[in-house]
Amino acid sequence: MKLFVRDLTVIDATYLDAQRGFVGESYIVDVTLTGALNEQSMILDFSLVKKQIKAIIDAEVDHKLIVPHASERCAVTLEPQRTQVNFKLNDNSYIQLKCPNEAYCLVESETVTIEVIETYLEHLILLQLPDNIGGLEITLRSEKIETPFYHYTHGLKKHDGNCQRIAHGHRSKLDIFINGEFNHALVQDWANRWKDIYLVSRDDIIDKADLSFIIKSNNVEKLCTAYHAPQGYFELLIPAHRAEVLPKDTTVEELAEFICVQTKKRVGTDNVTVYAYEGVGKGAIAEL
Repeated sequence: MKLFVRDLTVIDATYLDAQRGFVGESYIVDVTLTGALNEQSMILDFSLVKKQIKAIIDAEVDHKLIVPHASERCAVTLEPQRTQVNFKLNDNSYIQLKCPNEAYCLVESETVTIEVIETYLEHLILLQLPDNIGGLEITLRSEKIETPFYHYTHGLKKHDGNCQRIAHGHRSKLDIFINGEFNHALVQDWANRWKDIYLVSRDDIIDKADLSFIIKSNNVEKLCTAYHAPQGYFELLIPAHRAEVLPKDTTVEELAEFICVQTKKRVGTDNVTVYAYEGVGKGAIAEL
């Protein structure tokens, strides 16, 4: 007998890729359980499926940086409170981080793929389910988006929850309307501009001399950012061309406002409405 739950949750996370650097993703999660009926004539109560399995997924991968620990490009230094990750990209530049341990998900793989994450979660979750459940299938899928979209990574130091982690991300659609009509060209421009981008607030930029770790030497211009948040001290170094510095925080509300203001400068007196999404099915609206 099998039990299934579609759209159990959405994982908003970022993974490291040798070519793309930071890749922000939003995966919709489907679950299928295989097992014998229990004393309640159920495999598992739906409320427990939603509560227990979602809680494990949230704790293990959501709003984290997923790191291919087995990659020869990756060096991980574990400390009692913080973990340092050095990741070498294809152009011989580096992404380097030192963050609280809970900011990462380390997978024993040379690369990060949907299949790797699915297998990682299946093994982890099955160990925590009742004995009558003999099999578990986790299926991750991306939202179907018919218009241009972008992948972005960021961190929100003022956030009380897991959004404060300096390298988590989203795969997000964007709608821009000019005088009430969808403008494909403008959306495509932003999708190109923010393809696999790291978005950072100007207030969080620091001098590289203030980083607590040794910087990997190369000729690529670097951007350094760090901040204290409730979960601890977060530090990041990234090639400057893979990031964009914004004047305010990188909340979806501020991103919607930023896109709207920039677009208004292009179109003049026309009315601009921006729907900026943060992952799947949620976001902010700005109008000018």
